[in-house]
Amino acid sequence: MASHGNGFNEEFVIDKPTAQLMEDYLYITDMLHTDLHECLGHASGQLLPGVDPDALKENGSALEEARADLFALYYLPDQKLIELGILDNPDAYKAEYYKYMLNGLMTQLNRIEPGKDIEEAHMRNRQLIASWILDHGKKDKVVELVKKKGKTYIKINDYKKMRELIGELLAEIQRIKSEGDYEAGVALINKYAVKVDPKLHKEVLDRFATLDIPPYRGFINPVLVPMTDKNGVIVDVTLEYGETYPEQMLRLSKDFRTLGY
Repeated sequence: MASHGNGFNEEFVIDKPTAQLMEDYLYITDMLHTDLHECLGHASGQLLPGVDPDALKENGSALEEARADLFALYYLPDQKLIELGILDNPDAYKAEYYKYMLNGLMTQLNRIEPGKDIEEAHMRNRQLIASWILDHGKKDKVVELVKKKGKTYIKINDYKKMRELIGELLAEIQRIKSEGDYEAGVALINKYAVKVDPKLHKEVLDRFATLDIPPYRGFINPVLVPMTDKNGVIVDVTLEYGETYPEQMLRLSKDFRTLGY
């Protein structure tokens, strides 16, 4: 929320209706995507008997992150979230779908130096998913890269078909992991997750340069202080922001270190 109104939507989102959808629903759908990814995505799926958990080797992390992201993306439009009252609009998921494709195909490139490949597992995961959907939806123009006034934009023409493609890729990556199919995993990573289009990369860097948005951000987390009654029962928790970022990092490294230094 701290980055609200930083000019990002005006620069990278294709039109006002999409920008308004993101204005209204991206915060909650982005949080839900993370929740589904961490709590259910990583917790789901099984290996077949005898399959080595490390069978995917150097690609294991990127493929596992992709599997969890795909799980979250697939279930984000589910009617159950409306029934539970978590979302109030059946189209809310489109905000996250648009942001995900935009980030995976374009805006995360702001974190890559010109001429470099994508190395980090989460970034490989996001480009893998977005590029695979762009490629496999090409015939039906599910998602397109379009030009407006010389600038490249993401255009999603069919959100329901995009969800179907997400399901197809989720099924395939789950199969790859369950069976320990190293060769298929390598093929997916090498085709979709590593290489960067240099012209598009330069365009993204040039457009970000006009916004003064840093490629990475750090967060200062509050210290949770319990409030108790006279019997020692916790009745409330207050939030204290008394640390600087370096102080927070040093405290966390001391409190949660695993090495005996």
